[in-house]
Amino acid sequence: MPDVEDLTGASVLVTGAGITGRAILAALTPLGVRATLTDDSPTALTSYAQKGVAVIDPAHACERISDFALVVTSPGFPPTAPVLAAAAAAGVPIWGDVELAWRLDRSGRFGPPRRWLVVTGTNGKTTTTSMLFAMLEAAGLRAVLCGNIGDPVLDLLDRPIDVLAVELSSFQLHWAPSLRPEAGVVLNVAEDHLDWHGSMEAYAQDKARALTGRVAVGGLDDPVAVRLLEESAAPLRVGFRLGEPGPGEVGVRDGALVDNAFGRGLVLAETDSIPVAGPVGVLDALAAASLARAVGVPAEAIAGALATFQVGRHRAEVVAVSGGITFVDDSKATNPHAAQASISAFPRVVWVAGGLLKGASVDGMVAAIADRLAGAVLIGRDRRVIDEALSRHAPDVPVVEVVTGEDSGVLEKAEPDESGVTRVTRMVDADGRPLAEAVMTAVVTAARDLARPGDTVLLAPAGASFDQFSGYGQRGDLFAAAVRAVVG
Repeated sequence: MPDVEDLTGASVLVTGAGITGRAILAALTPLGVRATLTDDSPTALTSYAQKGVAVIDPAHACERISDFALVVTSPGFPPTAPVLAAAAAAGVPIWGDVELAWRLDRSGRFGPPRRWLVVTGTNGKTTTTSMLFAMLEAAGLRAVLCGNIGDPVLDLLDRPIDVLAVELSSFQLHWAPSLRPEAGVVLNVAEDHLDWHGSMEAYAQDKARALTGRVAVGGLDDPVAVRLLEESAAPLRVGFRLGEPGPGEVGVRDGALVDNAFGRGLVLAETDSIPVAGPVGVLDALAAASLARAVGVPAEAIAGALATFQVGRHRAEVVAVSGGITFVDDSKATNPHAAQASISAFPRVVWVAGGLLKGASVDGMVAAIADRLAGAVLIGRDRRVIDEALSRHAPDVPVVEVVTGEDSGVLEKAEPDESGVTRVTRMVDADGRPLAEAVMTAVVTAARDLARPGDTVLLAPAGASFDQFSGYGQRGDLFAAAVRAVVG
């Protein structure tokens, strides 16, 4: 397999013409690489060609794959993508953008290699990485927030940096086989992206690549994370838990985060200072603190960072309180595990859910949160899968399905199921408005009608958004706008 020092004059294929592809091309240029870009979008390729970039369509890239010494891919391309499958069959090495960044950093081209702190997991990555970044800054370290959040790592290597707080998805980790971070954490592992990885075990093993460095950190309240931590060959293995920490663990004692891994019973912060609701907020803070302690961040910096931490957009963000009903946007909860954690933070919830489940099962999470549900409003392509799970595990919960249709206005069809609970289908026509906006207005109206004072109307979809929206951000923004329009 080539290394970055061997790439001068080499022919390299770059897959993906988006933000990551641009960063890859920019990083390869100073190496004297002959880079060629491929993408499924002819329009994107034309745009790059007009800027002087060599381009090739995927079909011809497959035919000529042996002409390339290396493929550097954007993380969204699965191993089954024709170009990558052809490269693998021909024995052409495949790196992701993170692998390229890691090798460039290790090469010394940008000075002494940085310390990488890697965060991954099915749920909580962004909040944990953001908390970690705040802790590093509070300790006076030159840190950056990057990876799957913030800027691509490749864009930051020429900056004066001590530590990278890197959020990495399972896609990015899959294509980063050489990564050995200073410390890495697997927060939790539940079914997600199985359509990309092919199996739960393959997904878990890609997550485990975060645990290949000096310090491996794992969530002890999650059985898969525990197994991956036990299998890690890291010199130092640290667990974190919601309960009392044992030796080599970070946990909770008497309402405080306590470090028994890097200190003997050192109190790091009070749990009531964590501005993220429910157990998930405590777990995220424990994970972030564990990584921060791995690079010597003092307790005072951890406590100060948590006390001033602000939750990111679309992550359990309170949109409004009206008539005793709280409306919360957690559009970032794009898988069942994340949705379950979100719902568990509130006593009674009208759940807004649906979208693309990506092959994940929802039965377990619905069974776990059934007693918290006051109602459910379902949208998107896989809404029926969620509805069927509700019928099995929460048959007394009223359900409204919001669907698009050809009829004007909003039509309602009520059908009692076997238990006698009425399930309502509302068919929405755009009526001159953007369809996504019309859908979300109908959703919020239905949720408001199901809710009672003291309830939380919670957008925690358990699925990706691309069937109806441009992303989870637009989904959350439209939810917030609809709340303001419907309840004032």
